[in-house]
Amino acid sequence: MQREIIAGVDRSARSRAAADWATHEALLRALPLRVVHVAPPPPLDPVEQWPYRPRTVAERAVAELTARHPALTARPTSLTGTPGSVLRATGGHSELLVVGLRGEGGRAGIAVGSTATDLASRSLGPVVLVPGTWPADGPPRPSAGVAVGVDVSDPSGDALDFAFEAALLRGARLHAVYAWKLPARAADSPFPVLEENRATWEDQEVQRLSDALRPWRAKYPDVEVLEDVVLFTPAEALVHASEGAELLVVGRRSASGPALAELLEHTRCPVAVVPS
Repeated sequence: MQREIIAGVDRSARSRAAADWATHEALLRALPLRVVHVAPPPPLDPVEQWPYRPRTVAERAVAELTARHPALTARPTSLTGTPGSVLRATGGHSELLVVGLRGEGGRAGIAVGSTATDLASRSLGPVVLVPGTWPADGPPRPSAGVAVGVDVSDPSGDALDFAFEAALLRGARLHAVYAWKLPARAADSPFPVLEENRATWEDQEVQRLSDALRPWRAKYPDVEVLEDVVLFTPAEALVHASEGAELLVVGRRSASGPALAELLEHTRCPVAVVPS
């Protein structure tokens, strides 16, 4: 099967931001891009359908992308069905599946759409969710680096491999973030935590993060790593890390449920969710 990156698109400006991100990633990885548009199943009322032509959405996106990026190899695909399930089936064996955090549907004020939520929780392979505010074009800028959330008690090898490879590909630093919490006896105590106790516990957590990352540091010796141990909730730590990152990588197992939902709602950069 051909290695490729898949971008799911609709008619929204938000999906164009995702397609642009996928384009730059395809060029960076020297891979072809497939632009997929999923239309509702027929029959559609012709009056409601006009001037909407489902078959033209992907073709138009490919034409715009290749006009701006002549080196890009891209092809359009038009499919029918429910976007989440169709994209899961189509992108299950791709190198990467890229979609916007929200598409053309949904209610105003909702930051994360149903398709993005579906793919984040159920995609068979890595999926990148791109905020609609992500810049499409402009002058080249230095990489802001890649960030990855680390659960030291159960590190996700697939997520760490993805993050280290993304940093290596970009020649960027990897920001490894570990959110820790005070021991239960201290958190539940009515008395303030002594500074020397907190420093001791934090040193222990720093060592745990270092131990968890050691195999990947050895595997990717050319990647500079910034190890960061923070006393936040996992969602708070990841949202904060996204503010200075080009890409934030999380393992689905360690960043699931409410934590993942909060991250996607407040992220400042594209988020790669990697299943184990």
